[in-house]
Amino acid sequence: MRTVENYYAGKQETESRFDQILAELRRDREEQSRKWEEQSRKWEENHKQIQQLLLENKQLNSKHDSTIGALGARWGLYSESSFRNALKGILEDSFAVEVLHLTEYDSAGEVFGRPEQVELDLLIKNGLLIICEIKSSMSKSDIYTFERKVRFYQNRHQQTANRKIVISPMVHPRAKEIASELEVEVYSYAEDLGI
Repeated sequence: MRTVENYYAGKQETESRFDQILAELRRDREEQSRKWEEQSRKWEENHKQIQQLLLENKQLNSKHDSTIGALGARWGLYSESSFRNALKGILEDSFAVEVLHLTEYDSAGEVFGRPEQVELDLLIKNGLLIICEIKSSMSKSDIYTFERKVRFYQNRHQQTANRKIVISPMVHPRAKEIASELEVEVYSYAEDLGI
């Protein structure tokens, strides 16, 4: 039979064991909280580093895009100039065609909507006038601009172009349609690029 003393001793032992378990749980909770805070701090540091790397990557991509764009623009200008010089040399030396690269000032803004220089390439032989545009690529708006340049020249010089020609390795399909509607001949890359 249990005595009161045994009862209180058992109760005290149970409470002591309960207090130990509570203390262990508290220590575990504090340890888990400390680990969680440490992990959160590490995640935050990693997040900042990733954000910094993404920003640096974006800046590097922008720099590369600018560099590639500049090289492409330079290549396009050099290619246009080379082709123009070859055309001039071949036609003038072999066929007695006068080839002019004309730059005139459009003070009324007929071509670009404001005063600006207008550049055109002209081929002239025995009264025949061919107005050309040589570009590394042609969009729909480039075709419309070329047509305004042609009208500007014709109005200024009271002379009608016998042919209007665009020479470009890359011509957007919609630009070809507009060129056809405006009776502009297009000489481009042999294959349809599907741009």
